[in-house]
Amino acid sequence: MKFFKTTQEQPDGYDALVNNLHQTSTELKNAYQNLENVVDPDLIDCYIYQAKAAQMRYKFLLDCVKKIEGSYTKNPL
Repeated sequence: MKFFKTTQEQPDGYDALVNNLHQTSTELKNAYQNLENVVDPDLIDCYIYQAKAAQMRYKFLLDCVKKIEGSYTKNPL
């Protein structure tokens, strides 16, 4: 049972965002590794699109995490 809120608590969904951010980072690394090892033009296009999609998702998630952290530092629980 918690009686006091600690300053280390984060808002709901923060952990899920951070986990998705790490997963997206792994997907991005995998897309780059696959791109380095492929010679078929269609697969090159495929991995380029996968890398671009992962980059965009990573940027979006990172912005969300930064907004939560920024609002948390201004108004801690």
